[in-house]
Amino acid sequence: MPLTEAGIYAAALRLIDADGVEALTMRKLATALDANPMSLYHHVPNKEAVLRGVTRMVGARFRTVTLEDAPWQERIRLLATDFRTLAHRHPELMAYSFSHQPDFIQPDDPFWTALTAIVAAAGVPQSEVSEIAALMAAVVIGVLAAELNGSLHQWSTLKPPGFDEGDGDADPDTADAAPEGPDQDHMFRLVMDTLITGLEGRLTGDRDGRGAAL
Repeated sequence: MPLTEAGIYAAALRLIDADGVEALTMRKLATALDANPMSLYHHVPNKEAVLRGVTRMVGARFRTVTLEDAPWQERIRLLATDFRTLAHRHPELMAYSFSHQPDFIQPDDPFWTALTAIVAAAGVPQSEVSEIAALMAAVVIGVLAAELNGSLHQWSTLKPPGFDEGDGDADPDTADAAPEGPDQDHMFRLVMDTLITGLEGRLTGDRDGRGAAL
C-alpha cells in the first residue's frame, strides 16, 4: 500500500498510544508501516513534523454533542468533558502536546470553533470572545495536563501547613495507607463550576455597569 501522510500519522498514533512519545522513532514508524525508513522523508521531514501532524489529526477528529438550545453553561460543561475524554483516550500524545506544542489548537479546530461559539452565546462582547475563550482553554488544558502527568493527584494529597497526622478520627488500621486524594472527576467538575461562576459574575457585572451608566 502506498505511503500517505494520513497513514503515517495513524501508525504513529498507534505507536504513541502503546509506548509513548519518547519511544517513537522514524525507524520504528517505518517498521510498523513495512516501509523503508528513508521513504518516510518524502512525506514528513522529521519526528517533530510527525508529532505535529498526529496532533492535528487527533484535534480534527474531536467531536462534541451540539446542544444549540441548551444554556451556555451546560454546553461548556459538555464541551470540556468531551475534550477531557479525548485527552484520556490519547494520554501520551495529549500530555506531550500540552507541554511542547503551544500552537496545537488552531482557529479551525472543532474544539476552538465550538468554544468560541459558546462563549459568544453566553453574551461575551465579540471583542472579548477570543480572550475569554483562550483563558478558559488554558485553565482546562492546565488541569488536564496535571491529571495526565500525575501532578494533580500528588498536589491533592499534600497536607496544609501545621496539619497534625494525629488530628481527626483516622482509622489506625489505615493510617499508614497511601492517600487516595480527591476524585479527579469531582475535581474537574469543580474547575468547571468555578469557570462558569466566574464568567456569570463577569457578565452580570458588565450588565449592571451598563445599566448604571444609562
